[in-house]
Amino acid sequence: MKEHFDHIVVGGGSSGSVAAARLVNEGARVLLLEGGYSHRHPLLDMPPGIFKMINGSKYMRYHHTIPQEHLDGRVHDIPQANVLGGGSSVNAQVYMRGRPSDYEEWHELLHGENDYPGWGWADVLPHFRTMEGNNRLYNDLHGADGPLLVSDPGYINDMSRWFVQAVQALGEPFNSDFNGPKQRGVGFYQFMNRRGKRSSAAYAFLVPLADDPNLTIRLNARVRRIEIENGRAVGVTYRDSKGVDRQVYADGEIIVAAGSLVTPQLLMLSGIGPADHLGEHGIACIADLPGVGENLIDHPEVPIIAMANGPYGYYKQSVGWRMLLNGIHFRLFGSGPILSAGVEAGAFVNPSDRDGEPTIQAFCVPIVYLDRDTLGLVEDTHGLTVTTVVVKPKSRGFVRLRSANPDDMPLVSPNLLKHPDDFRAMIDGQRFFLRAFQTSPLAERIKHIAIPDPNDLSDEAIMKHCRRFVKTNYHPAGTCRMSAASDPMAVLDSRLRVRGIENLRICDLSAMPNINAGNTNAPAMMLGSRCAELITRLPTVSTSQFGPRLSEQGEDTRVATLS
Repeated sequence: MKEHFDHIVVGGGSSGSVAAARLVNEGARVLLLEGGYSHRHPLLDMPPGIFKMINGSKYMRYHHTIPQEHLDGRVHDIPQANVLGGGSSVNAQVYMRGRPSDYEEWHELLHGENDYPGWGWADVLPHFRTMEGNNRLYNDLHGADGPLLVSDPGYINDMSRWFVQAVQALGEPFNSDFNGPKQRGVGFYQFMNRRGKRSSAAYAFLVPLADDPNLTIRLNARVRRIEIENGRAVGVTYRDSKGVDRQVYADGEIIVAAGSLVTPQLLMLSGIGPADHLGEHGIACIADLPGVGENLIDHPEVPIIAMANGPYGYYKQSVGWRMLLNGIHFRLFGSGPILSAGVEAGAFVNPSDRDGEPTIQAFCVPIVYLDRDTLGLVEDTHGLTVTTVVVKPKSRGFVRLRSANPDDMPLVSPNLLKHPDDFRAMIDGQRFFLRAFQTSPLAERIKHIAIPDPNDLSDEAIMKHCRRFVKTNYHPAGTCRMSAASDPMAVLDSRLRVRGIENLRICDLSAMPNINAGNTNAPAMMLGSRCAELITRLPTVSTSQFGPRLSEQGEDTRVATLS
């Protein structure tokens, strides 16, 4: 007997969780297929736990890029979530939406489309605002009653405060809300957590529906292809946790939210993509869409790392007796370093035009960040890492099939910093924040800057540093982009529908025509909310459409239907 649902959502990440929740709350029977694991783990829940999980964890899948010729042949990793809740279950929890001009770009590209639903700032803001449960802000830009709990930092290290003051001393204004009227400035981020507990898409949108019989969630269920009959998506084939291939069918629509690296792979494995490339792998082409897998955009980041001249930052703060004392302090008083996500402060600046829209985002982390690239170059001691990120990169990469075997991970080439304008912006950003390290009150706490070499700040030297250390900011996007019908690389129309295939939509970051300026997790949730709205054609978005809100998300021990 065939198993049928009203809708099937492929991918239980940030966007897929929101889309599934909204559809269930409109009475639909929804199957949510997630290839990864449960989101319930104490290290995932606590703010700093990501630093223990990001390297070598089953909760992450590690995509290895092909050699990047413009980076002297470097190969680097792009970790992606392998867990219910997706990136929202494993990220640093920074709450960022981008700026209005990001979405006005989308509007300019798409507004001539037939049946255009609106993608400008005024169209997407209601979704952000309704989802948001902010603990400080409540105004035309921020909501306080939504299920996604957004909070100020629970703990701020002195090193982060000195960074904020040093950047102010360089002439940048203090910004109390990076999601407010203006993005420019330096200040403290807000985070998707509350009282030391992560507020992921799984906790915010799925857990409140744990007893709803219309929601079925299957974990360790990796979709292998979309079943298409006569140009219409009718179901999917997935491999369950026991290694058995199963087919399920949708009476309504199939929504793909597998992420910007896997979603285009899944489309191509299903016969949707560039005909020539599919033919190379013996896959019959059902819909020739050359844009599938193209237009890969990611935020490139490059570190600046310095050693401190005193016991500043979080070195050895989370091991041994210190970890035990921090844990006891949190249990007794609900406060302390355990409430910090590591990243506490940041900035948006434009070093070449101080009054222009920011070109660089900075993340201040009060530790010496050690990884395979920095080992041997920096001391394992107290210190500070500031990463500079190009927020509107012009470089574009691609995702292609490695083979016709769904078990083989795709070929990925992000081409970070390949465009000369991105390199120029990154060089300017590095120079600007190196000055912050040398500016009071931060300068008095710095022993020496390890990378880059502060004695040689020529373009050539900084470019060499960038080529060696640039990596993903964990924000791949754009590989199945929405675009106008006149665009030969368009994959989706303005209602997130795959062109040439009925009953198939995409709602993850791969749908983005261009990336937003800042972290992408909140925009992913917005895309999921909009997708559900477009399917149901609801006239407005309201808090009730996300289901009941649990006062303390994650305290409830119920789990949505798992099979």
